[in-house]
Amino acid sequence: MSIPVLAAVRGRLFWKILFGFGVTFFLMVETLWVAMQLFGDPPRPIVHLFEDRLAPVELASAAAALESGGLPALHRLVAVWPETERAGLVVRPADAGALPDPAAIRRDDTLIRHALAPDGTVWRLSRDLSDLRMPPRPGGPFRIPLEIILLGIGGGLVFSTALARYLIRPILRLRRGFDDLAGGDLGVRLGPAMGRRRDELADLARDFDVMAARLEQTVAARDRLLHDVSHELRSPLARLHMAVGLVRQSPDRVAVTLDRLELETARLDTLVGELLTLSRVENDAPRREDYFDLHGLVASVVADARFEAGPAGVTVESHVTPAASLAAGAMLIKGSAELMRRAVENVIRNALKFSPAGGVVSVSVDIDARAHRHVLRVRDRGPGVPAEMLATIFEPFVRGPDGSRSQGYGLGLAIARRTVEAHGGRIAAANRTTGGLEMTVTLPWTMTA
Repeated sequence: MSIPVLAAVRGRLFWKILFGFGVTFFLMVETLWVAMQLFGDPPRPIVHLFEDRLAPVELASAAAALESGGLPALHRLVAVWPETERAGLVVRPADAGALPDPAAIRRDDTLIRHALAPDGTVWRLSRDLSDLRMPPRPGGPFRIPLEIILLGIGGGLVFSTALARYLIRPILRLRRGFDDLAGGDLGVRLGPAMGRRRDELADLARDFDVMAARLEQTVAARDRLLHDVSHELRSPLARLHMAVGLVRQSPDRVAVTLDRLELETARLDTLVGELLTLSRVENDAPRREDYFDLHGLVASVVADARFEAGPAGVTVESHVTPAASLAAGAMLIKGSAELMRRAVENVIRNALKFSPAGGVVSVSVDIDARAHRHVLRVRDRGPGVPAEMLATIFEPFVRGPDGSRSQGYGLGLAIARRTVEAHGGRIAAANRTTGGLEMTVTLPWTMTA
């Protein structure tokens, strides 16, 4: 017996299923027997078939042989009969005055017929039916035969064992999967082990695989984030350490060193602030009960972006008109307006950062009424992004193609993506055919005022 089967036998649920369905099957068989005895037609024993049909035919064939060929023909016919049938047939001369009669007469357990031989002799043929009778069984509908009892016990045991194994085996696989997952094996999957099952247990195994895959992705993302954070912290900490060493070597450079310390401290503060924002997105946004108008929020962010883009000579075009804002004001989004504002700012500032002097950044918000969603598009005329980086620019600490030009830590777009996904939306980037990058954000509206 295999190890899974032994484990199933030892399991409490296995015995509950085995006992429950076994008893149910047994009771069904016995109840069916009692119901047939009480309400069904009484069964006709097979012995009646011999008495009413086969025995008269047998006696008629013997009489026909005797009438056509005499005793020799009868002996030839009887010679091929089974021993028990030959013993039951008695042939003797008929009593005086008896006449041939083609009809058989039943007297107690004997079937009698008279036949006329070719020589004129009348013979009496009798067939003893007592050898066909069986001893009667005890009567009563509740006197269940032993065969029926054994059928109920054996059938119930086989049926319940097969059913218990069918139900317990996938549960044991699920248990082993949870044990492996708890032990750190994040690559465990149960779908292939379920074979061709299409029931609720197979659905549970597929849900387990989805959970394990997401957990594996989350842990991998956490590990990457810890690695990237440690890498990003190392550089400012190293510069702080060098600044302290310079102060000790050259006390007369305290002022310059303090400026450097202040700058590096500000960078660390910015990094920690963005990391905290990244953490808040996943923990805070889904639970917020605020309802806000995306169109009004984008219009406010665009106004701030124009003020910031002025010194760089970049123009910000807005296609969020007051009329469009009023029309969309009734279609609200549930979540955190603060985090969503931060996400939109990050997307627009990313476009400003990579736009050349004299460039144009276009911001538009449209409504897809059929899909019940808002569509935010931010287009720039910068250098774009290499095709191989389009799938990774939303990961933490991933910078644009000109990383030396960027003053950030590569967290802005990561915060934007997680904020959008926390609100049930999606964000994507694509290079424009005319040059530059286009960011598309889709967000479902939650309610209509």
